[in-house]
Amino acid sequence: MLALQLVGCASVRTLDAAKPGAPIVYSGTRLDWYALRGGCCAEDRFGAQAPSYPGLDLPASALLDTVLLPLSLLTVLGVSFQASGGL
Repeated sequence: MLALQLVGCASVRTLDAAKPGAPIVYSGTRLDWYALRGGCCAEDRFGAQAPSYPGLDLPASALLDTVLLPLSLLTVLGVSFQASGGL
């Protein structure tokens, strides 16, 4: 069930969208809010389609965006980090 929720989650969708100029901080929450307000071109603005039910997705996206806020801020500030696993 969690996997199904993540497939429709605006935050997860915007993480993959490498669109130049797209919002990074609270991107999923902003995408949901944009869709709720009747935004016409979410893919052009955010690089991802809005979820089918943005009102239901908004709380989960706000929570995930809050958890990911430190990484989002580092990305906006231009701090790059390389993560790798193994020995």
